[in-house]
Amino acid sequence: MMMRRHLIQATLAVASSGPARWAAAQSPPVEDAIWTDAQRSRALPVRLRWPADGSGQPPGGTPLVLFSHGLGGTRAGGEVWGQAWAAAGFVVLHLQHPGSDLPAVRREAGGFGNLAGLRDAVSPQQLRLRLGDVVFALDQVAQLQAAGQGRWAGVRAQRVGMSGHSFGAHTTLGMAGLAYPGLPGLHEPRLAAFVAFSPAAPAGAAEQAFAAITRPTLCITGTLDGDVMGNGATPQRRLAAYAALPPGHKALLLLQHADHLSFAGQTGPATEIVPRQAVSLAHQARQHALVAAVTTDWWRATLRDDAAARDRLLLPAGLADGDVWQAG
Repeated sequence: MMMRRHLIQATLAVASSGPARWAAAQSPPVEDAIWTDAQRSRALPVRLRWPADGSGQPPGGTPLVLFSHGLGGTRAGGEVWGQAWAAAGFVVLHLQHPGSDLPAVRREAGGFGNLAGLRDAVSPQQLRLRLGDVVFALDQVAQLQAAGQGRWAGVRAQRVGMSGHSFGAHTTLGMAGLAYPGLPGLHEPRLAAFVAFSPAAPAGAAEQAFAAITRPTLCITGTLDGDVMGNGATPQRRLAAYAALPPGHKALLLLQHADHLSFAGQTGPATEIVPRQAVSLAHQARQHALVAAVTTDWWRATLRDDAAARDRLLLPAGLADGDVWQAG
């Protein structure tokens, strides 16, 4: 991999204070709901995480972060990340996408063993539906905020963060402006910054496809983050997504031994849907803590203009031997 000017490799102790910042926080309140998009006749299960009491409301309102699950996921996806972000003072909205969620995989593909059926669930049509889900969720938040409904009155409906894992990373980058064959990306002005967990460069001219993504974008992947769908995704293709982004407002976190499910933001049976190497499981807890800390600082820096967070992102604490942080 080409090492650029801002590449940093570090061999820091895992016991460093950075990843531990989020671990001691109590889990924030959680609310589950169904949001119905009447115009599209589409009901979206959502999960809300509110900041813990006493976190304070910054000027302009409490910033919001969206999370989009991968293929076969649910609104429970990204739990580890959502807990960390809410504990740091962000409202976190986990979206569930009918048609590419767990019920759809069970119903249409017969489970994760049917690769052909799974590929049907990640079709361009499903991506269009997912992009529409994000736009609808942003509209819904704006309506709730404008109406002053409950805690939504204090939520900032503009300058929102967008994130997602795997198919959710495609959703995230599509909202940021990534153009897919036959599907031009959106440029949603309410979104200010992005985190793509396990992205992959699309086939074709990658730099042209990514050319419109000019807002801050963090790509996170691992040396074992390979193909779980039979579609040819490799760690190199995932790194190519970062390389294809225009320079100036991007960053990459590459973790040694991390695989695809290291970044789903879950623990337990949800991370065992495909076979995994023992080395990935052995490093998962440490890497979860590191990713939670780095992404929290990313949101603080990009959504709250936190200078201290920007300084920490110059060299994130807790990188292990073989981990890579690159920015620029």
